[in-house]
Amino acid sequence: AKAIKKARVVAFEDLGMEAIYEFEVEDMPVTVAVDSNGVNAHQIGPDTWKVKIQEMEA
Repeated sequence: AKAIKKARVVAFEDLGMEAIYEFEVEDMPVTVAVDSNGVNAHQIGPDTWKVKIQEMEA
């Protein structure tokens, strides 16, 4: 919440907190789960660790 500098309702204002907001953020730590090439961190992360664990067990 500290990273949010501005918030603006862009649609469905009548829904209150369920409205669609646009946020202006600064220095917000994020993880990109799916990049513009379709690479999915939730898939490659576990796959990478499975290989590392197998190497450690060998």
